[in-house]
Amino acid sequence: MDLTWAGYVAATLTTLAFVPQAVKTLRTRDTRSISLYMYVVFTAGVAFWLVYGIYLHSWPMIIANIVTLGLAAMILYMKLRWR
Repeated sequence: MDLTWAGYVAATLTTLAFVPQAVKTLRTRDTRSISLYMYVVFTAGVAFWLVYGIYLHSWPMIIANIVTLGLAAMILYMKLRWR
C-alpha cells in the first residue's frame, strides 16, 4: 500500500502551522514572546530534515522542509532584528 499521500498531508499540515505565526510577526513586528533559542534549534533541525529528505528522495519531506525552513528562518531573522 502506497502511503505517499499521508506524507503530503502531514507535510502540508505541519508547514501550514507556521503561516499564522509568520503573518502575525510580520504584521506586528513583535517578537518578544518568541524564544530565540527555540527558533535557532528548530531552524537547524528543519535544515537537517531537509538534508535527510533529499537523501531519501522524499518529495513530501523536501517540499515541506523547504517551505518550513523559509518560514522558520524568516521568523528567526525577525526575532534577531526586532528584539
